[in-house]
Amino acid sequence: MGMNKKCIFIRSSCKMFLRNDASTSLPYKTGRIDKSYPTVCGHTGPVLDIDWCPHNDQVIASGSEDCTVMVWQIPENGLTLSLTEPVVILEGHSKRVGIVAWHPTTRNVLLSAGCDNAIIIWNVGTGEALINLDDMHSDMIYNVSWNRNGSLICTASKDKKVRVIDPRKQEIVAEKEKAHEGARPMRAIFLADGNVFTTGFSRMSERQLALWNPKNMQEPIALHEMDTSNGVLLPFYDPDTSIIYLCGKGDSSIRYFEITDESPYVHYLNTFSSKEPQRGMGYMPKRGLDVNKCEIARFFKLHERKCEPIIMTVPRKSDLFQDDLYPDTAGPEAALEAEEWFEGRNAEPVLISLKHGYIPGKNRDLKVVKKNILDSKPTANKKCDLISVPKKTPDMASVQNEAKLDEILKEIKSIKDTICNQDERISKLEQQMAKIAA
Repeated sequence: MGMNKKCIFIRSSCKMFLRNDASTSLPYKTGRIDKSYPTVCGHTGPVLDIDWCPHNDQVIASGSEDCTVMVWQIPENGLTLSLTEPVVILEGHSKRVGIVAWHPTTRNVLLSAGCDNAIIIWNVGTGEALINLDDMHSDMIYNVSWNRNGSLICTASKDKKVRVIDPRKQEIVAEKEKAHEGARPMRAIFLADGNVFTTGFSRMSERQLALWNPKNMQEPIALHEMDTSNGVLLPFYDPDTSIIYLCGKGDSSIRYFEITDESPYVHYLNTFSSKEPQRGMGYMPKRGLDVNKCEIARFFKLHERKCEPIIMTVPRKSDLFQDDLYPDTAGPEAALEAEEWFEGRNAEPVLISLKHGYIPGKNRDLKVVKKNILDSKPTANKKCDLISVPKKTPDMASVQNEAKLDEILKEIKSIKDTICNQDERISKLEQQMAKIAA
């Protein structure tokens, strides 16, 4: 789960629940959400992954079992009515979409990965799929991670390989077979210095973590065995403090480690423990933390029926701003536009200071301008021309088909709106029954 100053509830359904917090500081608005609380309900299958846009706090992307990616614009003050119409629907996968990830430094560039073993990189501003990596993975992709400036991605796959890929050149830059020899899922993420951190399982089903240099992946820089639990370790990385937090699915603890240039490179720091196991975990971006309370991390722990904030702080006696805890961090301003990145440019994140706290600016509305393919000039076939659109001469039959398609889409929208309204009506009737029964 991704978090941008909001707490999200995801159920194994076609809906997403968003709880808006007016302030980033505690206390939160706590308590049970009303059954009639508005939802985001545009998918026709279960929502499998979401990611808040790092450059717009009101925009969220979602991937679903219905094989689509949808991008939503949440109203500035949160939802008052259920949201059924996304800003754009991105269709290109043939099987369910389990991973979505925004580019860290470029506006409107979104990556998606599906169970068709394909990775597609979209220009959300035009609704186009511009890069399709459909021949690099022979088995299910477990996760995808961008590097610091978004020039490379690393992936972990069911074939036990960790790959470092240049998506614009469509080349595998580095690859490690059997990064972890166990059969259970792995995870791989880029660190700020360009190294790759992985979690997985040994042949004896012991949980492992490892650190790799993509320039030489023959042997890991460090490899540590942890325990024999079955839960997949999900890594959350803070590039400002070089701390990695490991949250195991089904665990009731969060372990955290510091990454340094000195042996043993991955240094165990401590463990946060609680009584109840976690079903999922969300992570607040650094600019959403309370610097006055020396808060260095905030998680949102998903239980079966609730979401619990978990705050990590460093005790300090002084009330002054702690420069060592809060170096300049990535801000919401994009360093590049989508067209610049697709043309080959790279840029580091635009940094901001948290000395006076983060004051969110006005988010620009996400506008999608789809290109008219009839106006595009034919070009020579290139390796990066990924989606070819067959040319068709418009005839009477195609015009009739388009009219029929519009009619069907309008009917689908009407049915979706009706379903949402009926859901709200049912919730209100259930509340009335509960009051009468009480």
